[in-house]
Amino acid sequence: MNRTRPSRLRRATLGLALAAAAPWAAAQAWPAKPVTIVVPFPPGGGTDAFARPLFAVMTKNLGKQFVIDNRGGAGGTLGAGIAAKAAPDGYTFFMGAVHHTIAPSMYPKLDYNIESDFAPVGLISSVPQVIVVNPQRVAATDLPGLLDFIRKNPGKLNYASAGNGTSHHLAGELFKLQTKTFITHIPYRGAGPALQDLIAGQVDMMFDGLGSSANHIKGGRIKAIAVASEKHAPGFPNVPTSKEGGVPTYQVATWYGLWAPKGTPKEAIDAMQAEMRKALNSDELKTAWNGLGAETPNLYGDAFGKFVGSEVKRWAEVVKASGAKLD
Repeated sequence: MNRTRPSRLRRATLGLALAAAAPWAAAQAWPAKPVTIVVPFPPGGGTDAFARPLFAVMTKNLGKQFVIDNRGGAGGTLGAGIAAKAAPDGYTFFMGAVHHTIAPSMYPKLDYNIESDFAPVGLISSVPQVIVVNPQRVAATDLPGLLDFIRKNPGKLNYASAGNGTSHHLAGELFKLQTKTFITHIPYRGAGPALQDLIAGQVDMMFDGLGSSANHIKGGRIKAIAVASEKHAPGFPNVPTSKEGGVPTYQVATWYGLWAPKGTPKEAIDAMQAEMRKALNSDELKTAWNGLGAETPNLYGDAFGKFVGSEVKRWAEVVKASGAKLD
């Protein structure tokens, strides 16, 4: 009987070693099957506008399908919660945005933590916020004219957002704080539905990420008043900056990034990062990003994670100073 114990022990040890190697073996062949990208907003918004081109290029490069799974609701926190609980097998990733660093200060009972329940993969793009209006409802064509109307008619205008606690919401509250004006906030379930109502004339204006407004601005369906930046946005040299409009302190950017559920094999994350870099450096996406007024900062892994942590702190200060609340 004693002679059989070492043999059993060796077999058990071998089994454990093979099990430990399984994630690495799976990652070596990554992706061996379709990869799901959870996008926590409905189609038509900024997150979606960057997710679809990126993962279309990656699908073409790798010959494996990257599937966009839109899970809108609660300012992007519903989809984030779903992604946080997904199996960490390298086949589900989460594409979130600046909104998810604002949410901890706006939603006291989130069922996930953006810093501890996810592994940071990389930053995909960054675009300035843009103040856009429905030209049929708002006659102003520049920032001084808009401010003049708002100050003479406090409370008459309203602005749509992608939901409570999103960058659209906080950009509006920060604008009100810095310009000492009042505009009524109307939250939606995503930037897509909000933009649809803005175009249809159901709401007056919006503080949107330029990526989702870009094509509507070019098509003349909405009017760009100013970008919330010191410099002109790529691809939009004729849209004035907030500094040129007389509000130099008003600077807000919307950025989009990718995370993996905590526990995802490092090898799968590394493979995703490598493919992201390849796609983002392609002429196809460089042209597409320029058309959306976007830039792509080089932030991956821990550097991206540190950036996310700094954004959580920054937006907590903005929420406190503006007094923003859930509507």
